[in-house]
Amino acid sequence: MGRNKNGQQGIGARASTLEHILRLLLSSALGLLLAAGLVGLGSRPAQASLTNNSYDGNIYALYAGNGSLVPPRSSLAQALADHRTTVVVYYLDDDAASKQFSAVVSELQRVWLNNIELIPLVTDPLQNRADTGPSDPAHYWSGLIPQVVVFNSEGKLVFDEQGAVSVDAINAAVSQATGIPLPEGGTTSTTESFNELNSEVVSR
Repeated sequence: MGRNKNGQQGIGARASTLEHILRLLLSSALGLLLAAGLVGLGSRPAQASLTNNSYDGNIYALYAGNGSLVPPRSSLAQALADHRTTVVVYYLDDDAASKQFSAVVSELQRVWLNNIELIPLVTDPLQNRADTGPSDPAHYWSGLIPQVVVFNSEGKLVFDEQGAVSVDAINAAVSQATGIPLPEGGTTSTTESFNELNSEVVSR
């Protein structure tokens, strides 16, 4: 009886020790997984890049420091119906050229404020669907990004350019469309970086 009792006690002690070790291993494993997750989350912003086609999120918030640009406050159809001078910018969040152009779009908002309707539009919803007419953004999209189109208050298309369009050229078109004069001699723009990801275009 005594030997049996001692054996049971030994088995119980070993089981308790084994359980304790397993708990320690599980706790350590969970800690390592959590630490790896936190490191991964912390490193994501550093992976964002202006020069590749990766998706990093809202390009206007991330690269132009201006998250107010999207979603736009009006549709093209509504802006044309309201006889507003309208600037539509076609872009994609996962496109390097669009990322680099985001500072230009932000500068247009700064210069023209409420004098224009500024409508940045991602092009994914415009692909592979029918064009429904002159109030449809797909009607004017060339298939390239970035693309900038400007309409005057009568709904007439007065500017249509693709690629790294000069903000000075856009400002000149908007000035013509609105009737609001630019400073004498037009504007001269420079790009200024204020950290490794963000830059701004300043018109003077």
